[in-house]
Amino acid sequence: MASLFNMPVTELKKIGAKRAELFAKLGIYSVGDLVRFYPRTYEDWSKPCRIEDAPEGMVCCIGGYVERVSPPSRIRGGMTILKAVVCDGNDRMTVTFFNQPYLYDLLSSGVDLLFYGTVKKAGYYYEMTAPTVSALQKAGIHPVYPQTAGLPSRHIEDAAKQAMKLLPEKMNDPLPEELREKYGLCSLDFAIRKIHFPDTFDDVETARKRLAFEELLILQLGMARLKSGRRDSGTAANRIVQDYSQEFFSMLPFEPTGAQKRAVSECIADMSSGGSPMNRLVQGDVGSGKTAVAAAVCYSAVKNNMQCAFMAPTEILAAQHYNSLSQLLLSCGIKVELLTGSVKQKEKKRICAALENGETDVVIGTHALISENVSFSNLGLVITDEQHRFGVSQRSALISKGKSPHILVMSATPIPRTLALMIFGDLELSVLDELPPGRQKVDTFLIDSAKRFRAFGFLKKHINEGRQCYIVCPLVGQSEMELESAEEYIEKLRSTPLADCRTGLLHGKMKPKDKEAVMADFSSGKIDVLVSTTVIEVGVDVPNATIMMIENAERFGLSQLHQLRGRVGRGKEKSYCILVSDHQGDTTRQRLTVMCKTNDGFRIADEDLRLRGPGDFFGSRQHGLPELKVASMSSMEILDQTQSAAVEILRDDPMLEKKEHRGLNFETKRLFSKTGSGQLQ
Repeated sequence: MASLFNMPVTELKKIGAKRAELFAKLGIYSVGDLVRFYPRTYEDWSKPCRIEDAPEGMVCCIGGYVERVSPPSRIRGGMTILKAVVCDGNDRMTVTFFNQPYLYDLLSSGVDLLFYGTVKKAGYYYEMTAPTVSALQKAGIHPVYPQTAGLPSRHIEDAAKQAMKLLPEKMNDPLPEELREKYGLCSLDFAIRKIHFPDTFDDVETARKRLAFEELLILQLGMARLKSGRRDSGTAANRIVQDYSQEFFSMLPFEPTGAQKRAVSECIADMSSGGSPMNRLVQGDVGSGKTAVAAAVCYSAVKNNMQCAFMAPTEILAAQHYNSLSQLLLSCGIKVELLTGSVKQKEKKRICAALENGETDVVIGTHALISENVSFSNLGLVITDEQHRFGVSQRSALISKGKSPHILVMSATPIPRTLALMIFGDLELSVLDELPPGRQKVDTFLIDSAKRFRAFGFLKKHINEGRQCYIVCPLVGQSEMELESAEEYIEKLRSTPLADCRTGLLHGKMKPKDKEAVMADFSSGKIDVLVSTTVIEVGVDVPNATIMMIENAERFGLSQLHQLRGRVGRGKEKSYCILVSDHQGDTTRQRLTVMCKTNDGFRIADEDLRLRGPGDFFGSRQHGLPELKVASMSSMEILDQTQSAAVEILRDDPMLEKKEHRGLNFETKRLFSKTGSGQLQ
């Protein structure tokens, strides 16, 4: 099938240059891509029912003939309307179509037809609005594909049918026969043909099981080979000869938790070994004290003549880390600098010169750290915060500025074990499972918009007591709409109990200096209510802020809501989080109720993964994982099976060079070529 990936979709009938551009929006460039573009669901046209038996309000398939049809006519707004009466031999049903005048010929043909849609009943009157219509011989199970504007599912289905005819009679199966037999998997030929055009829903399940296994196996093989390449990258150029962590702890104004001390000790042990460079993840819940761990490791690294680079995903977070680390390290004689995109050119030159000649010990920054003009005298430790927010190439660019530097990854996003194994499987893991004394449990409530006015009164009461509040508005599509949404919200506050409060606005379109000015005003107490988008998700530390109100909470993942909630409860006062949502779906209510029941980020992360999957888990697709089309990382049975299979295959054939593994090698390289993860060897 490999040759089909070299055949552009324009080779198929009815796909010219313009339609090819629409297919490209779905990631389909070749016929091979189309073959591997699977339906998202199916419509069951296999058992047409009688009109009188149609379940009211539910989608179904009705078979019948057109008794009469009126020519298309224009209505207001330039729309066309087409009406027909369908009879199944006993009952009649009116069908209505909008802007589909071309259906008139089909409806006038006198042939028996199938109508797929929702039937509405009013006494003896039946109606179906905007159904899908097809000839009777097309009864069966129809695939429904992910779509884009201008490219409906039926056009993708037509193209997929053509692609099926181009498949070879005997397809090369990337899964060896012995492996398929061991795990009870069907052949690739059966899986591909039946995932697109199944005869029964059992066919769908059989195909999905096989394709999910293949996806997860290939993903794990690729991740393992990438990690193997990193492990073989050489010996660390720097090692810690003397551990200064106890000296650092003695200078702190607080007593570190046992978890913090353990994490630092594990990092020092890695950096003292003299073997491969440290590659460790420090994972902790919101407020567990990761910054102090990073400071302790930096202190020992600098004392052992290394420079440290600390990369954060946003300027706000970089500035937050700079303020925190400066307080901890400057008094120890360690020189710390902040390098972000908003730093003026003259200051950038000074910082770059100080890094190159070794005058600066620790630099904290954003993507600005990977600029070509940034070089180090002796970069020995690279720290990345919230690593999933960076592309793999960005992390690699920073690491390449040193000679096999030690790597410390920090994450305040609790990651379920199954996902952590996939993303961070090459990292040793330190978990901060204790919260420092003084961290408050945040009480969380779920309300609908009818109770919003009362909630504003609750906020006002706390503001009158000298506290501050966040109100978070979700991103609404385009950035301009985000700005408009937040500004409109502030206008609405003028007719609420918060009308006389001092309000501030923070959003992603603001210039860095304007963001910093707003955050400075909020931190100093000049702003009572900060209306913000998710730009405050990480890095904002205002102990006096005790309430967060999150509008349209259903639009956020649970892990993102947990991150947002972590901005309050950072001081001594009791803190609250109010989730506002009018969404009545069972799954949505179930998700949001989890937030009200627990403050445990790892429990929340497990639930988020189960309900939303890994694509939505981080709220973006920057985590470096290839996209899964069929498999789910919440499927523990298949995950365990593919992990075992991957270990067994690579133990015997690390480079996938054997004849029976060539298909796996090809599919692994193809999958990872789309992620920016670098080339597999």
